[in-house]
Amino acid sequence: MTAPPWITVLGAALAPQHRELLARADLVLGARRHLDAAEVPAAKALALGPLAPALDRVAETGSGTVVVLASGDPGFFGIVRVLAERFGPEALDVRPGVSSVAEAFARLGLPWDDAVVVSAHGRDPRTAFNVCRAQRKTAVLTAPGAGPAEIGAALLATPGVERRLVVASDLGSPAERVEEVTPRQAAGRDWPGVHVVLCLGAAAGTGVSVGVGVGAMRSVAGAAAVAEAGWGLPEDAFAHRDSLVTKAEVRALVLARLGPRLGELVWDVGAGSGSVAVECARLGAAVVAVERAEDGVERVRANAAAHGVDVSVVHGSAPDALDELPEPDAVFVGGGGADLPAVVAACARRARRTVVVTLVALDRVPAVQAALLAAGFTAEGVQLQASRLAPLPGGVTRLAATNPVFVLWGTRAATTSGAPS
Repeated sequence: MTAPPWITVLGAALAPQHRELLARADLVLGARRHLDAAEVPAAKALALGPLAPALDRVAETGSGTVVVLASGDPGFFGIVRVLAERFGPEALDVRPGVSSVAEAFARLGLPWDDAVVVSAHGRDPRTAFNVCRAQRKTAVLTAPGAGPAEIGAALLATPGVERRLVVASDLGSPAERVEEVTPRQAAGRDWPGVHVVLCLGAAAGTGVSVGVGVGAMRSVAGAAAVAEAGWGLPEDAFAHRDSLVTKAEVRALVLARLGPRLGELVWDVGAGSGSVAVECARLGAAVVAVERAEDGVERVRANAAAHGVDVSVVHGSAPDALDELPEPDAVFVGGGGADLPAVVAACARRARRTVVVTLVALDRVPAVQAALLAAGFTAEGVQLQASRLAPLPGGVTRLAATNPVFVLWGTRAATTSGAPS
């Protein structure tokens, strides 16, 4: 027979029956403001700080009754996860309230079933920054180092990605405040209090939210759009000049090696038409494209707009144009000029996880491999050549060969986080 729950998690406003529950409890955990508001006697109150000692204290109660005071919905990026992992879900009686994210969107009269939600608590803040860069309807549960000011500063570092921020502070309390600011205004202020930041673009789709991993939700609509069109799109899906576009077969392998994903940042260096940048953005990554030709810059922007994604485009030449860019998780380098090894070396110094390079000149392969190895990456590659079926008169088919391309890639060795040492 299963034992009854002995840990009650309260996320709603205190009701009369909750007062009775608190009176009977052997231990009451919560943030200091929650304990004070509930007037919990000091003898059985434990203000939450580091979680490990608090969980140990819960375990020490044995068969005693424990109450945990939380905000909103404690199963939504809240304490229910760690309690269930430690004590099992059968030990929990969860009584949720309205999540702060739902409240924040409600204050604006906006639906949020098509929003991406990311928590910065106990996580690398870059994930939240990159989701804000890539997605047009995002909610961030903030944390130290990933508050409104830091989110604003991160958006300023990726020009061309237009966002407005709505900072919801102390929701549900007498000090509640909901304020719309620009990224620059957010970056220039101190923000005391507890915040949810809504990061909104000019347009947002609709859909039903589903989980995509720890710390985020995203819309089915976006995933369905990628699935419907596929990836490794044909060249005619992009505007390009004189067929200067990464061929579909090559691009498919490049994307597989880059592994673009939600919460990460990808550089497309020597972007050309921006086909790789656009496809990475369609797969959920934040993207910065670097292109030295002025008409190429406009072409990348046009291709991004045509596919409904946001790509930050920098007009300049690598490696100098890379200096002020935020740290990438993965980098694609296209083209094969004489400065290619130097560009690859500069990218490899900054990349946290992966660098992928395409080139046509066999003579430059050893130098690119050496640049990857010198930066602590592995160095692998293939020579890729595809022959496409092409019709001939009379109902017969020939093979039309595309130009051979070298695809080289490296992954950072001896690291679990992908971060440069």
